[in-house]
Amino acid sequence: MSLEILTPGLATTVQDRGRFGYYRFGIPQGGAMDQYSAALANRLVGNTADDAVLECTYMGPSIKTDADTVVAVTGAPIDVKVNGEVVEQYSRITLSAGDELSFGVLKGGSKFFIAVAGGIDVPEALGSRSTYPIGKIGGFEGRGVQAGDVLPVGAGAGSNLPQLDTVPEELRPEFSREMRVRVMMGLYDHKLTEEGIKNFTEEEWTLTPVADRMGLRFDGPGAPWKDEEQPFGAGQDPSNITDAGYAVGSIQIPGGKQPIVLHCDAVSGGGYAQAGTVISADMDLFGRMAPGTKVRFVPVTMEEALAARAERQALLARVWS
Repeated sequence: MSLEILTPGLATTVQDRGRFGYYRFGIPQGGAMDQYSAALANRLVGNTADDAVLECTYMGPSIKTDADTVVAVTGAPIDVKVNGEVVEQYSRITLSAGDELSFGVLKGGSKFFIAVAGGIDVPEALGSRSTYPIGKIGGFEGRGVQAGDVLPVGAGAGSNLPQLDTVPEELRPEFSREMRVRVMMGLYDHKLTEEGIKNFTEEEWTLTPVADRMGLRFDGPGAPWKDEEQPFGAGQDPSNITDAGYAVGSIQIPGGKQPIVLHCDAVSGGGYAQAGTVISADMDLFGRMAPGTKVRFVPVTMEEALAARAERQALLARVWS
């Protein structure tokens, strides 16, 4: 079977859990920006955690199926419609051949996900079906979907777990206009002034409209860097360094003004100092933010970061049970 894209939405791409093992070559991990919400969608339709879904940004596509199937929509709150009639989000949705799936106006957040039983069956590229548009690899022809595209759907064995008809409220993610994001400080936080560290870790920052799968820029009080002589090979600005590798979730503050959180499609290295790194357990939060969201960056220890990761893994284990 297949899904025909009638209208593509604003930015709709095929994504899965990501492309691992190539970051050292400059190819980012990619994958869904909100992995947990994508996992919920796959669980509802009986897929495995590895199956590919559609990630939609702000404005959803309209899609027609050519065969009977089951779909699910999770992530940011939005009206889900089948042939113009509103149906439940976070639930199994049965479609008949010829039915049209469409969406209303987003009510919060930025990313929502569409899973179909069997998964979106585009070819794997470097072990993943995730779309990396800048590299033009993965997904459907290495790009976001367009009107007229026909996406193949797989016929996988599924997860073999008991059928889940709807996601319990306590397992659904929250979409708040105020968030706490936990970070590990470093590698270059020593180059920030006392005011810079205080502002970065104690003041409130606001997500700007400059936000995508590569990075998200925040506005706020600024976080000045120390005015020191730059090392050989670094740029002139105090926020510059001799090029270094970036961890996923690294936070740059170019010119000491607006922090940028590097996300799943970001470059793997460059010449800006990293004030800190978002812990893995909180990376999904950026797929749940809309411009104007208020954020506080909260420093944590390695032990706290590992505990948060274990807590997230336990939550995912509940989903896949």
